[in-house]
Amino acid sequence: MKIKTKESNDPVWKDVYSHSKLPEELGPLQEIASNLWWVWNHEGAKLFGDIDSGLWKQTEGNPVLLLQRLSRKRIEEILADNVLMARISTVYNQFKEYINARPNPAKPSVAYFSMEYGLTNVLKIYSGGLGILAGDYLKEASDSHIDLVAVGFLYRYGYFTQSLSMDGQQIANYEAQNFSQLPITQMKTPSGDPMVLEVPFPDRMIYAHVWKVSVGRVPLYLMDTDVPETNEWDRSITHQLYGGDWENRMKQEYMLGIGGILLLNKLGIKKQVYHCNEGHAALINVQRLLDYIQNEKLDFNEALEIVRASSLYTVHTPVPAGHDYFDEALFGKYMSKFPEKMGISWGDFIDMGRENPGSQEKFSMSTFALNTCQEANGVSKLHGKVSQNMFAPVWKGYFPEELHVGYVTNGVHMPTWTATEWKKYYAEVFDANFLNDQSNKAIWEAIQRVPDAEIWDIRKKLKHKLTEYIKEQYRDNWLKNQGDPGKVVSLLEKINPNALLVGFGRRFATYKRAYLLFTDLDRLAKILNNEKFPIQFVFTGKAHPADGGGQGLIKHIVEISHRPEFLGKIIFLENYDMRLARRLISGVDVWLNTPTRPLEASGTSGEKAEMNGVLNFSVLDGWWYEGYREGAGWALTDQRTYENQQYQDQLDAATIYHILEDEIIPLYFAKNSKGYSPEWIQYIKNSISQIAPDYTMKRMLDDYIDRFYNKLATRSALLAENNYAEAKEIAAWKKEVAEHWNSFRVESFRYEPATNMIVGDDYTVNVVIDRGELKCRLGLEIVYSRENSETHKLEFVSASPFELLKEEGRKLYFGLKGKMSEYGHLKIGFRVFPINDKLPHRMDFAYVRWIQPEE
Repeated sequence: MKIKTKESNDPVWKDVYSHSKLPEELGPLQEIASNLWWVWNHEGAKLFGDIDSGLWKQTEGNPVLLLQRLSRKRIEEILADNVLMARISTVYNQFKEYINARPNPAKPSVAYFSMEYGLTNVLKIYSGGLGILAGDYLKEASDSHIDLVAVGFLYRYGYFTQSLSMDGQQIANYEAQNFSQLPITQMKTPSGDPMVLEVPFPDRMIYAHVWKVSVGRVPLYLMDTDVPETNEWDRSITHQLYGGDWENRMKQEYMLGIGGILLLNKLGIKKQVYHCNEGHAALINVQRLLDYIQNEKLDFNEALEIVRASSLYTVHTPVPAGHDYFDEALFGKYMSKFPEKMGISWGDFIDMGRENPGSQEKFSMSTFALNTCQEANGVSKLHGKVSQNMFAPVWKGYFPEELHVGYVTNGVHMPTWTATEWKKYYAEVFDANFLNDQSNKAIWEAIQRVPDAEIWDIRKKLKHKLTEYIKEQYRDNWLKNQGDPGKVVSLLEKINPNALLVGFGRRFATYKRAYLLFTDLDRLAKILNNEKFPIQFVFTGKAHPADGGGQGLIKHIVEISHRPEFLGKIIFLENYDMRLARRLISGVDVWLNTPTRPLEASGTSGEKAEMNGVLNFSVLDGWWYEGYREGAGWALTDQRTYENQQYQDQLDAATIYHILEDEIIPLYFAKNSKGYSPEWIQYIKNSISQIAPDYTMKRMLDDYIDRFYNKLATRSALLAENNYAEAKEIAAWKKEVAEHWNSFRVESFRYEPATNMIVGDDYTVNVVIDRGELKCRLGLEIVYSRENSETHKLEFVSASPFELLKEEGRKLYFGLKGKMSEYGHLKIGFRVFPINDKLPHRMDFAYVRWIQPEE
């Protein structure tokens, strides 16, 4: 028998993970790395970068992973480096001084709920603007000493990483996060086991592990359902941000709302104000209602008074289609058991999510939020008006302009988004208390007095940083995807820091109109191929994987960028994330934004550019509608010329070309002997001093405190006093009014003026109302409206209250003497409403009856 000379079975491998263990002397590094303070404090990030610059780049700026991968040799080198060790000690002392500061007890405490948080590129739990805003919010809450806790999800895959095929087709790659390599801490029980949150779903229990992200002084708790205890089908709840079908979305919003409150209960955390960042979090108020009913023995209406008085809903969406609506069957599958627990019917419960109770409408998370939150707001002045119109059907009997829906214009966290060069410069030329007084324009005015050359020097450095970043980060990808190495080399050589750089970076939704610039390619080619005035456009952004139109637009731009006349003049950078954003908004000269008005609720990328001396060129929409100042940027008009969108796009594109050719390019290249344009520098100075102070996150948070948090904290505390005495009183009053509202009648109604009146004419109205079984006070007012000639809808003009002349038993005698102050064709109406001085506003109990004069 021949002896076999080789034999082997299949290898059996076992995973083994190895990482560095830091000596006690380097423990401070571990502590700093585990808190996101280093994200917006330059000293912290630079310290990690200097510990091992190669590893810092390799780990994409992740200090936890950097420390895990430090070699033994490098650890010993650090320990032997007295200068570096002293620096570690200095930074650690700064960190501890910051962390140990206590919250300001004069400011209300807040619980904040959001589906996403953009805190750092290292932690992939965000997709775009909503998440970035939420992340900035937590950072500023920490800086401003707010007692705030936040709740969200720890996504296994997060949002997708974008790559492009050779022909420009977007490829969405979902990459699993290794939680052990992230700046997060798993919550443990006293015995050292993972904390497990139990969230009762219909017919089953969902289990989640809990992770804590320390955002300076603010804790962010993240739920993770991808754990062994949870059944296979439900583990995917926290797999992807905005992924899956409508049922998965329903489960996510159930988990965020119901699970989020149960999590805070488990941690023993109670706050004065509960803030829903978008309608995704609306179901927090279901669990809060249930808690008051079961634990405090309140009935549903009494509990609703308490929950409403402490709740705020912020809407970021400008159109009804952007809100989440659930079929009754799907909603009922997950929520059907709650009404019985709360002592109400299923019909009453689902009607809280309908604009028209009793109809067959889908359940709207936004409508439910409006019905369970005392306050609501849009995210810019214009969006506040848009939101009033969008939500008007919820409160029939009132015009949009009369609604309580307010606004707070979004801002950006200045320490995060301001380039280090600018932060150092601001520290030199601004008041020492600048960061604590960011909205004080008198401080920012100092920029007008600095030498032009110093500003230009910073701008040149940041432009150079951007172009080098592009060459370094994208060389390999372009070589892989372009197919022609020679073309890639040519492209890299053409990236020019001396050119006028125009940036466009945002989500590629069609309403953002990234295509506008490419409406007239011949005219664009002439602009871009003028060797005397070099100009380059840098585009970046992701399209939602289900948005074919957005993906097609990316492909179209990439195809155009490959054409010989545009090669190196139009550049598309893939995988727009926080690292690229920070480079782009500080490194270009002009930030371009071209949304279809009024579909940009706010937008914050242009605000980030403001902090870095980058000038905005945008449609007057969102934040720019209120931010634009002549001589500090450029604007496309907010006036619509054509109803046909295609014609409007062509007009707007022509306007863009005209402003580029006749204003922006000549201004930029009007350079003096020192190599810069003094006029351009003056625009930068105006932009920094006149616009930037109004769009910081510090200003935004101060506005939330002044406009909403203070009033919510004060009123909710008042309602809770003496075993919820005032909440019970108001609930009883509402019940009495609701039961007898239709019992009052108009006994007499005399309206003396003629149909045709002259402005300035006197008029008198007298009304007698018999309240019937009603015991409450009633108000009466005359309402003027006018028909819009274009939309043919009635628009609010004004309202004037009647005077209660006397009260005899059940009868109320009202009188009104006034002068006609409006002109034109008007419509008048008379509106009766209940009065209770303990209500925050009329929308809190929007009972209205319109009455008419006797014929």
